[in-house]
Amino acid sequence: MNRHRGFALLGGLVGVVALVCAAIFGAYGLLDAGSAGTGGDSANGTAATSGTGGPRGQNPPPGRAAPASADSWTGTWATAPAGVETDAPNGHPGRSIRNVVHTSIGGNSARVTLSNLYSPGALVIGHASVAVGAGGPRAVDGTLRQLTFGGRAAVTIPAGGQIISDPVALRVPYDGDLLVTLYTPLPGGPVTYHPSALQTSYLADGDRTQDSSGTPYTEPSRVWRYLTAVDVQNRESRGAVVAFGDSITDGVGSRTDTNSRWPDVLADRLRGRNMGVLNEGIGGNTVLLDSVRDRKGESGISRFRRDVLDRAGVRTVVIDLGINDILRGQERDPARITAGLRELTRQAHTHGLRVIGSTLTPFGAHRGYNPVTESVRERVNAEIRAGGIFDAVVDFDRVVRDPYAPHRIRPLYDAGDGLHPSNAGYRAMGRALSLDLLENKAPAKL
Repeated sequence: MNRHRGFALLGGLVGVVALVCAAIFGAYGLLDAGSAGTGGDSANGTAATSGTGGPRGQNPPPGRAAPASADSWTGTWATAPAGVETDAPNGHPGRSIRNVVHTSIGGNSARVTLSNLYSPGALVIGHASVAVGAGGPRAVDGTLRQLTFGGRAAVTIPAGGQIISDPVALRVPYDGDLLVTLYTPLPGGPVTYHPSALQTSYLADGDRTQDSSGTPYTEPSRVWRYLTAVDVQNRESRGAVVAFGDSITDGVGSRTDTNSRWPDVLADRLRGRNMGVLNEGIGGNTVLLDSVRDRKGESGISRFRRDVLDRAGVRTVVIDLGINDILRGQERDPARITAGLRELTRQAHTHGLRVIGSTLTPFGAHRGYNPVTESVRERVNAEIRAGGIFDAVVDFDRVVRDPYAPHRIRPLYDAGDGLHPSNAGYRAMGRALSLDLLENKAPAKL
């Protein structure tokens, strides 16, 4: 072999090795993991490019989904990230996470939003899929679709960032289950999650994103991991309603896997009107106090943009928040709570959203009750009913209170702790909202 042929062969081998290495690292989006989305806005949980690609008219960077027209999508399901999963400091490497979620409005295509909001490290998604659920972790035959991100099966989500998948063609049912499955091949930071799903999801070893049988998913779970939204395309959609609140909106006290939260009841009533309902409740959440370390989320004022204004197709928001400012935050000045509620309305109005606010429900049989806390609740409710805070009011207090002891929940509606409603209580709340009021798109001038 002469010297020139030897150098040529060596050069060819080097080129092959370089191509193989690029393919391996590129598959998991690691070539630019340190720079992708750096400088992101941790306040709204998005990377510098909002996790949806570059400026309009340009090709999205590798591993990023292209932006979709906001008016062509409607949220069918959502949840609010509340903090990090304390017993999973490195995530779930080498495992598949099958999140089970329940839809409101249907459509003919879908996309999902994944969040790495509260992790200090990057999150690698090796593969992801979506399917219509057939019960438990099983998928309806023929509905499983691989998800991509900017055309790639793998993506790296930077610390504090989020990403929206490419759309996939899928007939999404009204009032049905979807399975959104993520495979995380490598250790990452703590899992951004929603701790009170009241819906059974599942874990499996290995990459089981394409498994429709559900057989490998032997480990049940009662939380939602990384997934924060599912949107659909529906030409007949009339937009979405966001339910924004605390554990009472989150559905604590209702039975698991029954979809009996008051936003679920509302979604059932709105089905014929083609409107989505998005539940952005967090147990323990407050108007004024940040409690991410306690897995109770940022304050309502801080998270409102991310969890309401940035959701797809939102037209109206129903706010039921403030009890925990009294019970957890020890707030004794009702004017501070009502000022915070006015701020939420102001934020909504800047985006043309109509705001329906709720009175605070009774907690007379709860351990946090005393004459002082009851006085604060009553004064907040009096100001809400007087107007000037919201565009309209739904009086959840009057719906669930005991007519013979108004400071307590009616026994039939009490889940047992004197604070959270039962399935029957949530059903009464979900039926109390005027559907015509929800569809009125014009915000009031307060």
